[in-house]
Amino acid sequence: VVPQLKELPDNTTVSAAEKAKRNNGMFASKNDTVKFLETDLMRRREISEKINAKVAVYRGDITSLEIDAIVNAAKESLLGGGGIDGAIHTAAGELLVHECRPLGGCPTGSTRITRGYNLPAANVLHTVGPVGRGNVELRSCYQTTLELIKEQKLRTVAFCCVSTGIFGFPLVTATHIALQVVRDWLEVEENRNSIDRLIFC
Repeated sequence: VVPQLKELPDNTTVSAAEKAKRNNGMFASKNDTVKFLETDLMRRREISEKINAKVAVYRGDITSLEIDAIVNAAKESLLGGGGIDGAIHTAAGELLVHECRPLGGCPTGSTRITRGYNLPAANVLHTVGPVGRGNVELRSCYQTTLELIKEQKLRTVAFCCVSTGIFGFPLVTATHIALQVVRDWLEVEENRNSIDRLIFC
């Protein structure tokens, strides 16, 4: 998911390139149009075939996946909004907002589950990410989602990149947080055995 590149992307600055060389040139994507900082560079972790077998990357429409659940980057109200939140509510149909309304909202860093209705996915995991900044809260989004996945015995789940759309969280930092939390969770054999596939969409 986070490749080691033989060459640095053309869009990196000289100072960033020098730092990257010292850190094995690791980037989130060769095509990222971002300014890389030293804090954006991810430490190399030991490859685990058992963990890799549980993780996939899908480039496409998350609302088209016929799986146990998809993750929605929701607003605190849970009543829909712009970006992926609006797209999921539109695809699911009006019954989704009818189920969400009695839940009374959801605090930042927490997750709620509903049915998927008109979506191919059976369920939607609504998690509320921080706006702009908040590493602790974003980490909590992934942790509480993973807890619900295990509690609800969901075997196949797709994550969107929480908070990186209209909420404006830095993409590279958010990607590293997502990967680190999921990797740590999958290190536990009981968790790893409880799922078939976690998809980054």
